[in-house]
Amino acid sequence: MEDSVERSIARVIHAMRENLGEPITIDDMARIAMFSKFHFSRIFRDSTGTSPGRFLSALRLEEAKRLLTETKLSIADISNRVGYSSVGTFSSRFKINVGVAPSVYRETGGTPPRDGISGHRHDDQGSATIHGMVTLPEGMYGRQTFVGLFPDAIPQGWPVRCAELPGPGPYSLKNVPPGEWHVLACSEMACSELPGLGGEGAMRTDVTGPDRTPAVGVNGPIVVHPGSVASAADVRLRPATPLDPPILLAPLEPRGMATAAI
Repeated sequence: MEDSVERSIARVIHAMRENLGEPITIDDMARIAMFSKFHFSRIFRDSTGTSPGRFLSALRLEEAKRLLTETKLSIADISNRVGYSSVGTFSSRFKINVGVAPSVYRETGGTPPRDGISGHRHDDQGSATIHGMVTLPEGMYGRQTFVGLFPDAIPQGWPVRCAELPGPGPYSLKNVPPGEWHVLACSEMACSELPGLGGEGAMRTDVTGPDRTPAVGVNGPIVVHPGSVASAADVRLRPATPLDPPILLAPLEPRGMATAAI
């Protein structure tokens, strides 16, 4: 049953990708998945961590990122191609979710400076610390790793708190405000060819080449109450799948992580 549900969700995501410039409703998606509308919305969220509408929005912005770096289409044309009728709305949502304006993303070839991401602060201050370990599957190596605190189980928009690590390992997010949060981690990993190497939290700085695999992990929701001091939240990285929402924030996408120095 679980496999059939995943196949149904995968069909819907494929249909989204094939029709990014066209209107597609929840009713359309439910028909493709062959579920009732209400059941479909629930299983989609259970499978992907977000709603169908937000997943579709993320796919549209992901395609916009590609078009900005791989074509000479105007921003207005790209906006239209990915389903936006207003360039202003497109540009605003792009900047909120990707971290820079479409024009800046294009000018920097899709790898805008990481300066400011660690220093970006949420207005709310708190006294809590969320800490834990970021680990990898046995036999895998990791490289630069980003850990961020988000209100939802998808890494869209600026994190409330974040940390950049040289590789999987211990992290600590301080001054966390009260609320319900998700800890998300992303990195790149590669398989060790040497027996007995790799494992929990293994890290090498030379994970390069075509065998690199984007890796993601999430722990949440984590509820931070007023006056809380500390919460533990370990994150297990795994290979990203087609059911994972795209990573939109520019400094966090695999290409940016592979080329930028921390």
